[in-house]
Amino acid sequence: MELFEQLSAKIKGQDKTLVFPEGEDVRVQGAAIRLAADGLIKPILLGNQAEIKAVATNNGFDLAAVEVIDPAQYPKEQFETMVNALVERRNGKTDADTAAKWLTDVNYFGTMLVYMGQADGMVSGATHPTGDTVRPALQIIKTKPGSSRISGAFVMQKGDQRYIFADAAINIDIDAQTMAEIAIQSAQTAQVFGLDPKVAMLSFSSKGSAKAPQVDKVAEATKLAHEAAPDLAIDGELQFDAAIVESVAAAKAPESTVAGHANVFVFPDLQAGNIGYKIAQRLGGFEAIGPVLQGLAKPISDLSRGANEEDVYKVAIITAAQAL
Repeated sequence: MELFEQLSAKIKGQDKTLVFPEGEDVRVQGAAIRLAADGLIKPILLGNQAEIKAVATNNGFDLAAVEVIDPAQYPKEQFETMVNALVERRNGKTDADTAAKWLTDVNYFGTMLVYMGQADGMVSGATHPTGDTVRPALQIIKTKPGSSRISGAFVMQKGDQRYIFADAAINIDIDAQTMAEIAIQSAQTAQVFGLDPKVAMLSFSSKGSAKAPQVDKVAEATKLAHEAAPDLAIDGELQFDAAIVESVAAAKAPESTVAGHANVFVFPDLQAGNIGYKIAQRLGGFEAIGPVLQGLAKPISDLSRGANEEDVYKVAIITAAQAL
């Protein structure tokens, strides 16, 4: 079964609600209508109600099955409850006036709907930069137990091949502890996608074939990941060919149970991860789905501003699956 058929089957009938802060965007509207029609999620569109209706009318959309909330017209009592909840969550770092100002921003408003349990997750980023999605998520949702930061993974898919690449979106320069944490997060993401995770900690060295501080970092990260999650299959440091090609693994890492069979690849920094996934996408013909944000207490997903309706549809399915 294809990936999104599997995920759709998992979320169908689960009554998960997702909020889309960019309700005036035609791509978001089209995806939300499809998601509702397919019985996969209950969508909430945020934005100016008149503009949302105008976009729907101009494109022949029927929003009857989609809830629309205009934050500017939100009932006063409910808005005050939201402001108070945000002030409490910020634990003295934000006063009521500032909280009320923040909540005029659709991303903050949407994030609070998730925090207060009125939505199970949020999908944004079609018209907003990553920071506008991630910032309120970190300030309000925060990281889940066991995570000190978030990271971004891409699901790379081509035919029946499926891999996880991380971090390819968030953390620019990482230390060993962060790399170990990303490895564990990425293994958990792999499980959401039906993969039995075999995690390769990538380097330009395989099992000490090169000596450098960068290699030592990856080896230390592998050790820390083993200590934190001894039941996960994680190995490193490994070059990419040793991680994925059995014959190369036999020569470079013969005792490894991961080498030659890896399906989760953890890169040593953002430069490598971003370059790596784009090479696989542009030269290898893989579909790059994501970034999937990892490590948050509740699922918040960040779209690319170049996303099309199909991308919004698929990222929403992933977000609902994370919410299960």
